[in-house]
Amino acid sequence: MRSPRRTLAATMLALESVSVFLGGVAGKANTDLGLGRSLAVLGGLALACLITAGLLRWRAGYLLGSVLQVAVIATGVWIPAMFVVGAAFAALWVAALRVGARIERERAQYQGPKAEGTPG
Repeated sequence: MRSPRRTLAATMLALESVSVFLGGVAGKANTDLGLGRSLAVLGGLALACLITAGLLRWRAGYLLGSVLQVAVIATGVWIPAMFVVGAAFAALWVAALRVGARIERERAQYQGPKAEGTPG
């Protein structure tokens, strides 16, 4: 059975990648970076979000996901609206990790001895 924490975190990163990419398109008018640089920076972050969603099989994937949250917030230096978008997704990232971990704990408690291999 797939980990609820991993599922929630991967879903959040996939949604974040779309928002970050669209932020790059919308940000071309609000910054002197221009469309090419704006898309390169935020498109790269969007791609990193998708790759990280696939890396959530390992602990390093969760660490990289946390680093990406800081990076997305930091893009607010060039596109001020990204401060808000980044903060919202950082909050969703923390919520996904906490709620997913709680579901896993509750699932383990519910399954009880069956999870340990005892008949019953």
